[in-house]
Amino acid sequence: MSDPFANLISILDLEQLEHNLYRGTSPQGGWQRVFGGLVISQALVAATRTVEPDRHVHSLHGYFLRPGDPSVPIIYQVDRLRDGKSFTTRRAIAIQHGQPIFSLSCSYHRPEEGWHHQATMPDVPTPDQLPSIAELKDQFLGHLPKVVRDYWERERPIELRPVDMKRYIARTPQEPRQYIWIRAARSLPDDRALHEAVLAYTTDMTLLDTTLVAHGKSVFDPDVQPASIDHAMWFHAPFKMDEWLLYAQESPFTGGARGFARGEIWQEGRLIASVAQEGLIRKRWDKPPG
Repeated sequence: MSDPFANLISILDLEQLEHNLYRGTSPQGGWQRVFGGLVISQALVAATRTVEPDRHVHSLHGYFLRPGDPSVPIIYQVDRLRDGKSFTTRRAIAIQHGQPIFSLSCSYHRPEEGWHHQATMPDVPTPDQLPSIAELKDQFLGHLPKVVRDYWERERPIELRPVDMKRYIARTPQEPRQYIWIRAARSLPDDRALHEAVLAYTTDMTLLDTTLVAHGKSVFDPDVQPASIDHAMWFHAPFKMDEWLLYAQESPFTGGARGFARGEIWQEGRLIASVAQEGLIRKRWDKPPG
């Protein structure tokens, strides 16, 4: 049986083909299209490989242009847009079948001292106070629709521990907000860039689903056609991806077949990253509600 964690670490170690040119692959798990978080993280790895090691990514902005094909490799072409005294800017284009499927712009900053303030971390139960995946299976999964049950039962490289699973059962409109604890399934090497890439991979999980909480719906429903359109991240402080982080998510707006969500990622009381995403939330009139 394949090891999802080992597979993720392996496919994030891109093959260099030529100067500024890299190749990545996708897990062969029967997916119809490449997971958005994977192409974000691989594009970030490709860009970071061209940056001096004393500079770290502080922001990235990506656009999903076409669905990715998991059966063929992805080529990443990096443009070295600027190398300044304090900041470095890169652009990475993911290419399949001769066409771009994803475009990423990212900026790197040499560490500097300055003023500091931050918001207050949400007061929610800690991971130790929440059921593990094994306990969730006993308590909740038998009551969930099959497609939702399959998602939570699937072995993955990231451990997810939601604060509240009841919305998948009640299916009633609620405040569009959710909290999920996240961490890598096993220990990672002491490589800051790798921790940043794995976090970028993880942030595409569950965020778009937040846009449907207010409507009592889920991205798993057969009458919903979801797809990520763009994704942005800001990295505020160093962190450990193999230790628990709180992913606090909210959706201030959904309309016009698009949903907007944003997230804050916390570790030990520190705000270590912020995320924003807009996605397609289209009604499928050819499918009945689940």
